[in-house]
Amino acid sequence: MTETPRSDAFVFFGATGDLAYKQIFPSLYAMQRRGHLNMPVLGVSRSSWDKGKLVQRARDSIAEHGQIDEHVFAGLAEHLEYVAGDYQDEDTYRRLRAALGQARRPLHYLAIPPGMFDVVARGLAQSGCARDARVVVEKPFGRDLASARKLQAMLTETFAPESIFRIDHYLGKEPVQNLLYFRYANVFAEPIWNHRYIDSVQVTMAEAFGVQGRGSFYDGVGAVRDVIQNHMLQVVSLLATEPPPAGHPDAARDAQCKVFQAMCPVLPQNAVLGQFQGYQSEPGVAQGSKVETYAALRLDIDNERWTGVPFFIRSGKCLPVTATEVLVKFKPLRHAVFDTASAKQATGAAAGSQANYFRFRISPDVLLCVGARVKLPGEAMAGETVELAAHHQAADEMSPYERLLGDALRGDPALFARYESIEAAWRVVTPLLESGTAPLPYQPGSWGPQQAAGLTAAAGGWHDPQPPDSKP
Repeated sequence: MTETPRSDAFVFFGATGDLAYKQIFPSLYAMQRRGHLNMPVLGVSRSSWDKGKLVQRARDSIAEHGQIDEHVFAGLAEHLEYVAGDYQDEDTYRRLRAALGQARRPLHYLAIPPGMFDVVARGLAQSGCARDARVVVEKPFGRDLASARKLQAMLTETFAPESIFRIDHYLGKEPVQNLLYFRYANVFAEPIWNHRYIDSVQVTMAEAFGVQGRGSFYDGVGAVRDVIQNHMLQVVSLLATEPPPAGHPDAARDAQCKVFQAMCPVLPQNAVLGQFQGYQSEPGVAQGSKVETYAALRLDIDNERWTGVPFFIRSGKCLPVTATEVLVKFKPLRHAVFDTASAKQATGAAAGSQANYFRFRISPDVLLCVGARVKLPGEAMAGETVELAAHHQAADEMSPYERLLGDALRGDPALFARYESIEAAWRVVTPLLESGTAPLPYQPGSWGPQQAAGLTAAAGGWHDPQPPDSKP
């Protein structure tokens, strides 16, 4: 097999922006510290900066995210260059081509509004900067199915399909990858990972904060576009995928794609949208805005493994905690020898039912928990649910962006979203986006609109993640 050549330069458009400050600079610094960054790093923006100001911006970013090793930072600063110019000006791309020097396989990261992708792609093509290059674009990939198709067509006019990397940082999270690993590395999991044994699956992504000064951005997106269509459906695809055959480099993404294509479109009656009270007072948010800050839905997967198993998904802002958890609840065994009335009274709080379960906490800490029934002391055959928990926090773990930037530079697409999967995900949420359903108000600090409880009533109710330092 021919080895994929590594990119020989990294270019990030939007170098003065929020994404560069929060994610790209810390990731580049970590790569430099590990000895993985040995190439020109060019920031491009419309701001009239110079290299000195870009280096200072990088220093401020890295200092905010942790301590600075001056030797490591000096190495990063040596790689940095800055190209100032309007994205619609041909001269910007001529100067970029000159700044790239001998580099012939750059990776371009478009950390800019999607509305500028077309302009930048054309500029890169006309200047020769796109030749043999790769490009990284952020989620959400489009605003809906039609815009996703248009964006895909536009990018493939300039870049080869295998050179387009659609980044979703959730796919780079170690705990998210561990969902897949848990499935396939443990012999006890696979035989029961199907509709015969699993009663329901829940995925909750809760945020205790609001829009954090990003009201104008969020008011054009909402919870469904921001996290449901991408982050959360990606997690479901990892939970629900078939074991990929060995030996094929893209087999895992093929298997994920089949799950996306088996997902049924979410009808409005199977969803509840909400908006926290006070949202319309946030700077940048339109008065009378109908944008949802909370979404809960039931998803069904129409294939042999998952028929009849509901996947309940919810995400929201201004909820009681910041945490992301998965609960896989198994069907209860019915044996007359057990006192089920006592069992219901003794149910553990973590799962909300007497059934066995697996609980995975993806963030902010990493937990793998198993809910098991054990007998209570005494003569009666009555029991209670206990939770066996393994807590894991690896030292010096790669951040998702560091991992994904390194993969993109190597041309490894394994942890990036396939276009076919993205298109299928848009089809899943399209009925909900087109329904015009008005969001229901909910109090900040609550678990969203009360109506959301009806979605999971038959499955035992929602599992509410607890703060990281609380007992399960």
